[in-house]
Amino acid sequence: MADTVVVLVTVPTADAGGKIAVAAVEEGLAACVNIVPGVRSIFRWEGRVQDEPELLLLLKTTRERLGALETRVRALHPYSVPEFIAVPVVAGHGPYLAWVAECVSAKGGGGPDQE
Repeated sequence: MADTVVVLVTVPTADAGGKIAVAAVEEGLAACVNIVPGVRSIFRWEGRVQDEPELLLLLKTTRERLGALETRVRALHPYSVPEFIAVPVVAGHGPYLAWVAECVSAKGGGGPDQE
């Protein structure tokens, strides 16, 4: 459980998010990616306050795969400085967390409800 992390990445479009999500899962860098639409991001960039619509990606992976995942996200992301924040999972359903670990270590297990 202590090895599981959730990574937050914002993207400007559904196409950009889908591209990152599919690559991360297909390449065994994330077990699952949720794409959350309707995010409004307010941030300072290049000396100005920006107010932009975005989507939020929630990528489930392990600490061991973080470096490779970050490298891949940065390669695919349209921003020059993409958000990439890893949050440790402090508790969770054991079988789900085991599935996450299996997916990112062996490139593709079944879904969390497949036995």
